[in-house]
Amino acid sequence: MICINSRFLTQKITGSQRFAIEISKQLKKLQPDRFIFVAPKNIIQKEIAKDLDAKIIGFNTGHIWEQLDLPLYLKKNGIPLLLNLVNTAPLFYNNNIVIVHDISWYHFPRYFSKKFYWWYKFLIPKNIKKSKILLSVSRFSINDITKNFNLSDKRNDIIYNAVSEKFKFLNLNRERIIMSVASLHYYKNILSLIKAFIRLKTNNKFPEYRLVLVGGYNNKVFAETEIFEYSKDRQDVVFLGYVDDDKLVEIYNKASLFVLPSFFEGFGIPPLEAMACGCPCVVSNTASLPEVCGDAAYYVNPYDVEDIARGIEKVLTDENLRQDLIKKGFENIKRFSWEKSARKIIEILNQIG
Repeated sequence: MICINSRFLTQKITGSQRFAIEISKQLKKLQPDRFIFVAPKNIIQKEIAKDLDAKIIGFNTGHIWEQLDLPLYLKKNGIPLLLNLVNTAPLFYNNNIVIVHDISWYHFPRYFSKKFYWWYKFLIPKNIKKSKILLSVSRFSINDITKNFNLSDKRNDIIYNAVSEKFKFLNLNRERIIMSVASLHYYKNILSLIKAFIRLKTNNKFPEYRLVLVGGYNNKVFAETEIFEYSKDRQDVVFLGYVDDDKLVEIYNKASLFVLPSFFEGFGIPPLEAMACGCPCVVSNTASLPEVCGDAAYYVNPYDVEDIARGIEKVLTDENLRQDLIKKGFENIKRFSWEKSARKIIEILNQIG
């Protein structure tokens, strides 16, 4: 038996949670009798939990559940291997594999809450060093973790993200929408996107376009942001917050352009989702995004607002470029598969024994 830490079932779906959910579904499908999914009592992803036959254990929730209830359960049940799919693991349990998606908190500490930052600074390095193998979601992220935590001798491997099946081309009429999907966090650089959008509008370009921003804001994790203050009173900058997948697929299919000008990404699922929906992409030329997007995106310097604005203008006005990016986007997403990633995890588990 291999136990899977399923605390992700108690959280809203962002990139890391989507990875955990899709990988879990594939593991359940490929080897239904090998894995047991255990979770705290405060599950919000109820349908997914039902599909996984998730077992509720313990009395606590959150990090306390993960650090107390979960290891206690494991020690009472034969000390099985525990697979942790979303960054954290029990500190006092040694039979662990941890998938660390990125260390954004390490690079941008002032933009996370102090409580979150100090907890991760204490926990993550210890989890990584105790994990039987270092796993992450891109070569960029593996190299970043290895370099900053002095783990050059530790065995490592990549488990890529992919695009969920519901993200697909619907052949809807494209509207005058520029969109982005990201939490409203400093390193996602949404403020520079807003500035680039306003700069274009100031120069009387794309007057009918709206900037539609999808993504939540958790003030328990992220420090204060100036995004709302900068864009207040603008009718053409729309904050949708968190939306469900059906609505997100619709927006991807209606938008004329997707933009992700992040300073830092451990992987970056939204550009692949946009590509799957036939929406051309402008993304940063930094971190993991070139690795993930290949030749299927138009790249800009995230530290240069003018360059972001030029990229937006170029892709919106050059129809040949747009069609080329759309075509290459459909090809690029074929490189990634949840099933392939789950099979790789199974191979690693078999090697570890």
